[in-house]
Amino acid sequence: MMRSRQSRAWLFSDALDLLQSADRLQKQFFQVNDQRGCWAPPIDVHESGDDLWIFVALPGVPQERTQVSIDGQTLIIHGERPLPHTAPGATIHRLEIPYGHFERTISLPAGRYQIIQRVFENGCLALGLRRLD
Repeated sequence: MMRSRQSRAWLFSDALDLLQSADRLQKQFFQVNDQRGCWAPPIDVHESGDDLWIFVALPGVPQERTQVSIDGQTLIIHGERPLPHTAPGATIHRLEIPYGHFERTISLPAGRYQIIQRVFENGCLALGLRRLD
């Protein structure tokens, strides 16, 4: 009997750890930017020589709803993910995907940069930047 209780306690502990990990990942993936009332998409940044590649996870965001600019040493990506069209009067039972305005600012390494490539593919925005000096 004692072994059974220990097994259940161990399984419960593992399940709780998994739930907490999933919650942390969800919060990390879609961070809310409280100061501006918008959400911030996750990014990856890769540097290769004079090129900088930035990948932004934007599933469900139409390309025409995004804007990219460089202001000094800061890359600014902002736009909007519209709410999906649902049946009028539909009841929402769960809403975990962030909608509305988003903005992500990225501090760039020293130097001046030019955007050389902008590609939307598989729900991601891929940006290629080249250092000019």
